Amino acid sequence: MYSIDLPEAVNTVYGIGSKLPKSEWYDGWKHPSPDAWTMFPDKDIKRHAQTRRVFQGLYSMSSLVSYEKYVDECADVLVNRLSICSKSREPINMGHWFQCYAFDVIGNITFSKPFGFLNRGEDVSGLLQALHKVIAYSTLIGIFSALHPYIFAVTNFFGIGGAAGRTYLAGYVRERIRQRKAEKEMSEEKAAPHADGSPEDFLEKLMVKNKDAPSKVTDYHVFMMSMSNIVAGSDTTAISLSAILYYLLKYPDALRKLREEIDQSTSIDGHLSFKDSLEMPYWQAVMKEALRLHPATGLPLWRTVTDGGLQLNGQFFPEGTTIGLNTWTAHYNEEVFGKDAAAFRPERWLEAEKEGGERIGRMNAYYLPFGLGSRTCIGRHISYLEMSKLIPLLIQNFDFELRDSQREWKTTNYWFVKPNNFDVSVRAREAV
Repeated sequence: MYSIDLPEAVNTVYGIGSKLPKSEWYDGWKHPSPDAWTMFPDKDIKRHAQTRRVFQGLYSMSSLVSYEKYVDECADVLVNRLSICSKSREPINMGHWFQCYAFDVIGNITFSKPFGFLNRGEDVSGLLQALHKVIAYSTLIGIFSALHPYIFAVTNFFGIGGAAGRTYLAGYVRERIRQRKAEKEMSEEKAAPHADGSPEDFLEKLMVKNKDAPSKVTDYHVFMMSMSNIVAGSDTTAISLSAILYYLLKYPDALRKLREEIDQSTSIDGHLSFKDSLEMPYWQAVMKEALRLHPATGLPLWRTVTDGGLQLNGQFFPEGTTIGLNTWTAHYNEEVFGKDAAAFRPERWLEAEKEGGERIGRMNAYYLPFGLGSRTCIGRHISYLEMSKLIPLLIQNFDFELRDSQREWKTTNYWFVKPNNFDVSVRAREAV
């Protein structure tokens, strides 16, 4: 296995049309059965491309408008919870609350019903614990992927570890789908999609596709895409939200500039539309810079060399070799992002865009918080939606302070690089 840091080779390895499939490490992220495939770990390039074409519209920028209501509902609940917390002045773990928010949002978008993490402030139905087991297991077993079928079978039989966590999550998703089908069968009124005028949720969109073309969008597709939302739809966003707020608190001048932009842009009710957020250059730069310094994933994006080998920067990698670029390595490359690559400076993006030319091109080409090419995270726009709806709302309504501003936070890397100690004090901001 070779970890690379070659900006000039990124398109060869990850770009559109790359013939390098994902490596065997990704086998740990799926059920051992060859029939139980999902998009993220799929090594079949052709099948992945076909599946992505069918479902990418559900995650497109144009589809986000129908999801904003679901995001706003959860953002309002979090604001209420933080208002209560602000009265006690006791430090709170914002990483935990961002996880609750991200999980509830993806539940609301997928099933029109949040899981209840924000209301209860704790793990609901053991979903978080199950997800953590899945991630830890998948990250480690991928190193010994040949053992995955055997270890999975044993641990699942005894109801322990990541296998049991995956089985639990799968059962939860299947039950939600079963309930929706039962509702549609019981009532003509409920069978009419969202007759009350509310937007269709993700599951409804899937079921419509299934009804219109059952041979193209099967029952398994409905389950698989819903399951993928739950497994992959919370950690990335929660970590990214934590990174944005963390760096804003570490760099007060950036926070001040962002707050000025937010105060000039938000509506009377405090909600910022996603469309309007795209017109806020400093917010876009803050988000981009935070995800550069702390991308959610912290292991190389492994690929397998095929077709007789690969030549990169004068180095030959024989067929069967595993190579990969770690997002953290790429994002701290000083030749691409400057000698101050380790500093949080949103202005670097604004300066590069104003300058134009090769500099901004190189920065964008080596910026991969959601992957690159045909394997770019299909749900990235939903993640950007969640961030753009929440952070401006929080910055407008609250003042935050790190519990220990002199120390860097500690993280744990099981594929996702999660903060361990993002403790802050929060107080309501006086009206401006």
